[in-house]
Amino acid sequence: MKDLPKVTIIIPCRNEKKFIGKCLDSLIAQDYPKDKLEILVLNGMSTDKTKTVVEGYGRKHPFIKILDNPNKTSPCALNIGIKNSTGELIIHMGAHSTYQPNYVSKSVNYLIKYGADNVGGILLTLPASNTLIAKAIALVLSNRFGTGNAFFRLGSDKPIWVDAVFGGCYKKEMLLKVGLYNEKLTRSQDMEMNMRIKKAGGKILLAPDIVAYYYPTSTLKEFFKHNFTDGIWALYPLKFKVPLFKLRHLLPFFFILTLLVSGLVSIFFEPFFFAFLFILELYLITSLFFSISIAIREKNLGLFFVLPLAFACRHFGYGLGSIFGFVKILLPIKK
Repeated sequence: MKDLPKVTIIIPCRNEKKFIGKCLDSLIAQDYPKDKLEILVLNGMSTDKTKTVVEGYGRKHPFIKILDNPNKTSPCALNIGIKNSTGELIIHMGAHSTYQPNYVSKSVNYLIKYGADNVGGILLTLPASNTLIAKAIALVLSNRFGTGNAFFRLGSDKPIWVDAVFGGCYKKEMLLKVGLYNEKLTRSQDMEMNMRIKKAGGKILLAPDIVAYYYPTSTLKEFFKHNFTDGIWALYPLKFKVPLFKLRHLLPFFFILTLLVSGLVSIFFEPFFFAFLFILELYLITSLFFSISIAIREKNLGLFFVLPLAFACRHFGYGLGSIFGFVKILLPIKK
């Protein structure tokens, strides 16, 4: 055990009173030696009782500490955490997630065994509440129609080299080498960091037996808002000369853009109206196909009636957000 590297877990956190306790409980239950573990919760000036909850855990478990993050954003939190860390390895974790007891130990083992610079696992999405809508949202985020080819959500049958992973267990020396997180990016900072690691010759591994559980929002309104913001940050980083997107990130943008253009042009040229209807009908048929397939698999007919709404919040929210992000690139609008 003396040879094991010390690990610092960094958790950006703001107004997470409902979830932070579950997250910390899962980390206290880790099988990694506690004298080799440090947990830094970066509090983004929470207005609920998040800080009080974390301080209570810190009094019982000295390896849990809370630090202030005046700028509130995740990349600022991560950089503060890295600068105050004492570990050789850094793990970025989310307050909305819980982790299997061997999450840390397996991350470290894979990092050493494969000589990787960053190791991540599978993110299993679970309902945040026992409602039909919450279940539908979780299923959308676990389905190829809802997530594209994101391996960290869909899984893999063996360890594979990838471009990016959820959170991740990093070598601290690599993070320092590439220059910490880009604080201009309030979203997508992990993806941008992984791009710089790859560019610097680093290797990123996804291991399917490293498992975390994620609890997304449980209402369609909040789900739409979350996807809208994600969509903005799929394109807006171009403003800072940071191309983050993969094909799956651009599909909602082109889908909504095509609908808008064909719909507007159809006012003047009637044939475009049929193009508009064709695209919309094709989407609806695809959405209904996946919805009924999932409802049958889950043996819950009620899901068939809410899954199309959840898919629409995912795709239309993300696509409209991407268009807004594109507009922000063109116009002198401050972030």
